[in-house]
Amino acid sequence: MSNILAIVGRPNVGKSTFFNRLTQSRRAIVEETSGVTRDRHYGKADWNGIEFSVIDTGGYVVGSDDIFEEEIRKQVSLAIDESDVIIFMVDVKTGLTGMDEDVGGVLRKSEKKVFLVANKVDHSGRIEDSMEFYKLGLGNIYPVSSINGSGTGELLDDVVKVFEKKTLEPVPDLPKFAVVGRPNVGKSSLVNAFLGDERNIVTPIAGTTRDSIYTRFNGFGFDFLLVDTAGLRKKGKVTENIEFYSVMRSIRAIENSDVCFLMLDATDGFESQDQSIFHLVERNRKGIVIIVNKWDLIEKESKTHLEYENLIREKIAPFNDVPIIFTSVPTKQRIFKALETGVAVYKRKGTRISTSRLNEMLLPLIEKTPPPAVKGKYIRIKYITQLKTTFPAFVLFCNLPQYVKDPYKRFIENKIRENFDFSGVPMQIYFRKK
Repeated sequence: MSNILAIVGRPNVGKSTFFNRLTQSRRAIVEETSGVTRDRHYGKADWNGIEFSVIDTGGYVVGSDDIFEEEIRKQVSLAIDESDVIIFMVDVKTGLTGMDEDVGGVLRKSEKKVFLVANKVDHSGRIEDSMEFYKLGLGNIYPVSSINGSGTGELLDDVVKVFEKKTLEPVPDLPKFAVVGRPNVGKSSLVNAFLGDERNIVTPIAGTTRDSIYTRFNGFGFDFLLVDTAGLRKKGKVTENIEFYSVMRSIRAIENSDVCFLMLDATDGFESQDQSIFHLVERNRKGIVIIVNKWDLIEKESKTHLEYENLIREKIAPFNDVPIIFTSVPTKQRIFKALETGVAVYKRKGTRISTSRLNEMLLPLIEKTPPPAVKGKYIRIKYITQLKTTFPAFVLFCNLPQYVKDPYKRFIENKIRENFDFSGVPMQIYFRKK
């Protein structure tokens, strides 16, 4: 289960530069994608083999650089609520400001581990300037330079020590499903419809130290854990900035699940935030089922299932091999179908294909359509095998892996999907040197 590191601080102290430095080894998660306006503020990082999620909370603040204290306060309360460790970044060039003191005051009262990071210490002369930040009463100061990376190693060594100490209480080894989506699409209603008035539902199980709540569903031949999502745990503060919080809640629910039900409101269509959440699920390599709710409110002549489905598939391409189910929660229409599909996706996620079968199926196709030659050099693929990962990942061994481009990776993925059922399951294709 991933740890979460949040970066807070006033504007222009270098939070985003530091975020980019941490996540650069996993650029795919940071790169801008049209319609995925917030992806660059949520990334994965790895230090000494410990993987964690990084959130640049400043990235979520609406508006320009002249952000008011109110917005900064929201950032800090978000970080305290949602993260395991907080980096509070200050700027040596500007020195201690009133806003820094306000943020420091809030962080001192929180029970989270806070690392005070003095940024822009680009040469040794500035280390002395960072001493004034001891006034904040947050303990040790870590002088760093986000631009050139100096000091970040020592900081991250100490950050991951905190992650290692975090103990997780055991959670039953059952499939974990999360219902995610924008606010007000009917997530709570769907959860209640799933749980209904069934007498055989076990009481909620307190999950991890990070306060994820799992509710066990055991009935009608199903046995799984439902991960607490935005709809299940209401917080008064959420009204302050509904989108800001819902993205964070979605990240948390996605990371703690095996399969996500992405819920849409049929009357709104597939919006950019739906797309953003879809990409978060895909990048976290979780199974996915799209549920189109309030289908009973749609004029059927104008929008047939097929038209609506094709519209969604266009927007989620290239990964559009995903089950889409049309429901109406109040009438419980196709709710059972949604559960069945979620269980099927969970099983497909664990599918293993033998190396011999993979090679028998793929090598003739590759021979017929080899990767395009680059600079007169021909790429020869020797054999294919599946990796032992929690999601389907395949490695193709060849002579010149560096010349294989994304379109060819997609071609291989499509051929695997045509021959084996991986509907609803993200997949990774790697090329390695033989």
